[in-house]
Amino acid sequence: MSPLCSGLKWLLSPALRRVRAFGGDERGVTAVEFGILALPFFTIVLALLETALVFLAGQILDSAVNDSSRLIRTGQAQTGLPALTAETYREAICDGLYNLFDCDAADGKLRVSVTVISDFGAASFGYPLKTGEDCTEEECDWTLADDYKPGKGGDVVLVQAYYKWPVVVNLPGFNFQTLPDGTRLLGASRVFRNEPFVCASCT
Repeated sequence: MSPLCSGLKWLLSPALRRVRAFGGDERGVTAVEFGILALPFFTIVLALLETALVFLAGQILDSAVNDSSRLIRTGQAQTGLPALTAETYREAICDGLYNLFDCDAADGKLRVSVTVISDFGAASFGYPLKTGEDCTEEECDWTLADDYKPGKGGDVVLVQAYYKWPVVVNLPGFNFQTLPDGTRLLGASRVFRNEPFVCASCT
């Protein structure tokens, strides 16, 4: 071996030893693996939490509509003192939402419609929001009007409540958003016949 090669080997030997030692060094492996897996792991955790929260919100809205509809069906809303108005009936629904929903009428996230229909076959559940170009990221207006006509004893009543639920996790292939403004439309409805209560002021 020439003196030049021997000199180079002698100069590079510390660096080669360090490279070989680095390749076999397992210190910090856990931190590196965690750094690689942290993003998908926490994404899955957030997706699970989002899923649970959306379904919980849907069940709470459905339960609130069911409980408030009973007030109309039994005549408590029409004959109570004082009788419920559109505002107080909306508050009755909001009381069953456990402060998870934004019930401020000015925000327009919750839409409530109570109408009298001719019979059960006449119940119609159209889409309550504008679609296509009329529904944008900045604005997605309601087509369903806020209404409150609880009817009299024996009337068939349709109660509908819809809410724009904000979605936090928006990922490709996993996205609960159904509206361009980043929200998911939740809905609950009931169709029933009022009990034969007596109400002189009902129309």
